[in-house]
Amino acid sequence: MLILFSLTLFLSAALLFVVEPMFGKMALPLLGGSPAVWNTCMVFYQGALLAGYLYAHLAPKWLGVRRQAAFHLGLLLLILFTLPIGIFQGWTPPPTANPVTWLLLLLLLSVGLPFFVVSSTAPLLQKWFAHTGHASSHDPYFLYGASNLGSLLALVAYPTIIEPYLRLHHQSWGWAGGYVLLLALVALCGALLWRASAPAGAAPGPEAAIAAAGIEAAAPEAGSPTIRLRAWWVLLAFFPSSLLLGVTTYLSTDIAAVPLLWIIPLLIYLLTFVLVFARKPLIPHRIMVFVEPFVIILLATIFFGRLKGAVWQTIPIHLLAFFCIAMVCHGELMHSRPRADHLTEFYLWISVGGVLGGIFNALLAPILFSSVMEYPLIIVAACLARPSLSLPNAKPNQAWLDVLLPLGLGMLLGLSAWVFRMLPDHLKPLALIIIACLAGAICYSFRFRPWRLALGVGLLTFAGVLFILQPERLLFQERNFFGVSKVTEDATGNYHILTHGFTTHGAQSLDPARRREPLTYYHRTGPLGQVFAVFSGPKAKKEVAVIGLGTGTIACYGQAGQNFTFYEIDPTMERIARDPRYFTFLSDCPAQVKVILGDARLSLRGAPESFYDMIILDAFSSDAIPIHLVTREAIGLYVARLKPGGILVFHTSNRYLDLNPVLGNLARDAGLISLSGSDLQQSDKDRKGQKSPSTWVVMARTLADLGDLARDQRWRPLPVRPGDRLWTDDFSNIWSVFTWSPVDLDSWLNSFTKAK
Repeated sequence: MLILFSLTLFLSAALLFVVEPMFGKMALPLLGGSPAVWNTCMVFYQGALLAGYLYAHLAPKWLGVRRQAAFHLGLLLLILFTLPIGIFQGWTPPPTANPVTWLLLLLLLSVGLPFFVVSSTAPLLQKWFAHTGHASSHDPYFLYGASNLGSLLALVAYPTIIEPYLRLHHQSWGWAGGYVLLLALVALCGALLWRASAPAGAAPGPEAAIAAAGIEAAAPEAGSPTIRLRAWWVLLAFFPSSLLLGVTTYLSTDIAAVPLLWIIPLLIYLLTFVLVFARKPLIPHRIMVFVEPFVIILLATIFFGRLKGAVWQTIPIHLLAFFCIAMVCHGELMHSRPRADHLTEFYLWISVGGVLGGIFNALLAPILFSSVMEYPLIIVAACLARPSLSLPNAKPNQAWLDVLLPLGLGMLLGLSAWVFRMLPDHLKPLALIIIACLAGAICYSFRFRPWRLALGVGLLTFAGVLFILQPERLLFQERNFFGVSKVTEDATGNYHILTHGFTTHGAQSLDPARRREPLTYYHRTGPLGQVFAVFSGPKAKKEVAVIGLGTGTIACYGQAGQNFTFYEIDPTMERIARDPRYFTFLSDCPAQVKVILGDARLSLRGAPESFYDMIILDAFSSDAIPIHLVTREAIGLYVARLKPGGILVFHTSNRYLDLNPVLGNLARDAGLISLSGSDLQQSDKDRKGQKSPSTWVVMARTLADLGDLARDQRWRPLPVRPGDRLWTDDFSNIWSVFTWSPVDLDSWLNSFTKAK
């Protein structure tokens, strides 16, 4: 019986944590590879989990355990007919409206019922086991160990075993097979429950239940938990849940929206629960309370310095801070737990906090904030979840210092900013480091008082704006499902610059003589300029498709008689590109320009075959290229829409991923000729003139189709890795294309100070 119940719980947890990234990957291509896809999915999963817990809590009370077991088996059997899980054919997101509602509805109809019923299995099986009359039925809580093990193994297995070796439809059918096995195991558990002779009212005693959960006995409390205690549970669950989505967004915004980067934070989140609620915790709570402020202050220093370029150096700090905060919050949950007869309610309130954290990040924050403000705000607010510690030599009634001391720190930072601006430029990097270290040390002295620490960390986190040299003037900023778009005027007042996330997406000179000059990655002396120089005049391509609009800079290359069709998924980008207050490339273009909103792959399917002479892929979400646009299926779609003699052009500039070998393998698979051109050297004149380093790739059916590019020494054949698997809609090996280049200290300091 123990083996049967443990195996069933293990399988149910594994199915839950496999379907989460699996369906997220199914939905990702429909929404342009946006990191917000996973956040929205997580909100739905948390809500469905809460619904499953409510069902498991209430159904046995209403029906009785044995009748509820029969009802649950019928429910499992009924939902079997909704499998396998998949995206309904013909379902496409709205091209202009916010797709969150559409995605939540898709999740509800596609995966909602199976996820709901599987999520309720763990608490229900423990309830059933308590009524079987088994020798251990008085303390079924040890079965959570099997559930935790299934969750962890599933999270590790998906990016390492399942995703690399199984196509999505095979994964879906495999999940359906696992569900059938779960149904059979639950039926066996139900049969044992019905055959049991234990009285229906048998239930574990509080002391035995707590001991079986591996938790030290809590002090008995009279009556039900207070409203204040319930609110505290919700808050303690809210902070880690919000940070889970914040850290995930940080990882996937500039690198790639892929299951591997989704799972790492989720694995850490689950691991903190396992560690905190273990019978003998590997990491004592007092150690985490001691370490947490140091890591938080280190992260606040990164926010203070506005470090954006050293991702490989900062990612471990973000993950470590998330781990420490989750450990402290979940540790406080464990220490404030109620008696065993309120244990079910305790877990329900934890689920409520988790759902609220997801709703705040995925649904409310994009409305409340025009930038990604929620992540540092929750880092600051999480300081309030720390226990109040005894101050050395503290005197009573000194709560007023919790405001006065942070106020003094704020005055010190303001004075430091005033002095900082008067220093010579060569001393400013060192001065900023000294200021950050001093402010961090002062914040660490606040660690004994949660409010004092929160106010100090908040000042350190957001005071960095005082030290920005020659700040650009903000003209426009808007946040939507696809990220944060910002238009600024540079410090010289000569350029308008478009930024998405952390990455520049185009710029335009305000000088009327240079208004039609393509800048940044699209400069006439760069690889894209070389492509259009070859195919200009009589050789100009008449029908040109561009995937990704940005500022519309590529339209500068348009000539009279040409047609440029831009495919853009983000409606905000089109409004920015067409607004003459910001950019005029589209209106100045002598060619005919049309913008089609929606995901490029879905929209291109509506274009006639053999229609375009040139297709340019220039789609980015911050610095990340949507993976579904560089797969075997995507290349096949592009080639089918190309006329004979047409060419494909790919923008592959990226700080973290080297996509050239991937495209080389895809070109070879499709029988295409491929060349790569780079312009990575940048002079001071280039930087001042808004020219950016860039790398581009061209593909064609024959070498002759590439014209003079085939004889240009600046263009070289793409590298090919015969041992690598081709990227497809079902498979993409991100690890194989990471570029682990070290960050030069000077560039790090320049990023830190926003000045040379």
